[in-house]
Amino acid sequence: MTDTRPRTSAPTAPSSPSALSSPAAPSVPSAPAAGPAAAHLSGPGLFTVLLGAALPLIDFFIVNVALPSIEHDLAAGPALLELIVGGYGVAYAALLVLGGRIGDSLGRRRLFLAGMAAFGVTSLACGLAPTAWTLVAARIAQGAASALMLPQVLATIQATTTGPRRARAMSLYGATAGLSMVTGQILGGLLVAADLAGTGWRAVFLVNVPVVLLALLLAVRTVPDTRAGRPAGVDVPGTALLALALLSLLLPLTEGRAAGWPLWTWLCLALFPVAATAFYLTERRADRAGRTPLVPPSLLRLDSLRRGLFLLLPFSAGFSGFMFTVAVTLQQGLGMGPVTAGLALVPMALAFFGASLAGPRLVTRFGSRVVTAGGVVQGAGIALLLATLHHGGPDLGPAALAPGVFLAGLGQGLQLPVLMRLMLSDVPADRAGVGSGVMITAQQSALALGVAALGSLFLALAPAAGLREAAAATLLVQLALIALTVLLSLRLPRMR
Repeated sequence: MTDTRPRTSAPTAPSSPSALSSPAAPSVPSAPAAGPAAAHLSGPGLFTVLLGAALPLIDFFIVNVALPSIEHDLAAGPALLELIVGGYGVAYAALLVLGGRIGDSLGRRRLFLAGMAAFGVTSLACGLAPTAWTLVAARIAQGAASALMLPQVLATIQATTTGPRRARAMSLYGATAGLSMVTGQILGGLLVAADLAGTGWRAVFLVNVPVVLLALLLAVRTVPDTRAGRPAGVDVPGTALLALALLSLLLPLTEGRAAGWPLWTWLCLALFPVAATAFYLTERRADRAGRTPLVPPSLLRLDSLRRGLFLLLPFSAGFSGFMFTVAVTLQQGLGMGPVTAGLALVPMALAFFGASLAGPRLVTRFGSRVVTAGGVVQGAGIALLLATLHHGGPDLGPAALAPGVFLAGLGQGLQLPVLMRLMLSDVPADRAGVGSGVMITAQQSALALGVAALGSLFLALAPAAGLREAAAATLLVQLALIALTVLLSLRLPRMR
């Protein structure tokens, strides 16, 4: 069995459990600091890595509102449009854990800079794409660049902060993650409507280029470098099997509806449990042999990480399914333009941000039960939205939807930052990259799964029932997922 205790790393900062962790988990000693450069993450450094965290998540959602323009401009059919969205998500999810492992070995700042630079280049390629297939290829490459960059963010926070500073940084990370998902669609609507210099939909990608240049300049000066003390080689069998498992699940779910569910989609879905089982057995064998697998099963023995993963999956699937359903319903079902549809989501973004900032104080007083309360509040907001859609008149506007949207955002903001902080609280600094990669892979896979599953349900019901009734049925499914998260939150570790 691989030893999960932290080892001295060079350079790395002290690591200690945060205020939230499992009472059943063994106490993890701190790793010693290895120099002043790694002693702490400064305010500008935290801003820079959070900017790196925001870009990939914004780009997962920003393209949704641009799809009609892309379809018209590049003559892209439904299957190609699905690939433009799904190709990014699949490449992103499949390579995240590998990105965390490489950062542990080669240095997290180095991988952050490389991933950020690649993200800028691939964003430029997306914005200049002359054909739909060129855009698909650029989006897949953009997802791979995101997978290099994003795991370094949480790993750097884990390795360079402790105590209250880590709690604050994790809360800000959770706020950034949630806000990025919401503001991605808001920003996409504004950019498409503005048609900057006649760029139309291309602006949603080209806007990344100056942001990346700024982030690179800041990162060189403000982000400390950390890495694992005993770098491990790449787990080739584990990497290949994880990629195969994720591809066999996410690709057919993303492409199946648009392609008419051909035979290959069913063969891929049948392959998924085989690949997933082979991956687990391969990783367990490597762990017991004393090697360092891509996802050490011994790491999943940490109560905080394991139980948090079980809750993160339905939460993220419901979140992304909700965002997709709302985007289509507001524009096509309620006749709102992209800007008005974006403004309808502003109450959610504000509520999420406020709840995220209040999270550390609430956790100090109420512990992980904040997540439970957040689920209840989110459920109340979705129920209110459902009632508004079902009983409201034909001219529903942002004001009528605001109370439900606000409550949903408030509940989500009480859950996600606290949950992310909890999940990584007992992961040793030596494995920060692997731990963050596992968590983000689970989140990204669930986001893609939510869009595929709930989106397919919504689009299948819409022709017969109408968009509003289809949205109401999809929100009922999300309410069931929220009820599941509330029940699972009761088993989260308490404060100690």
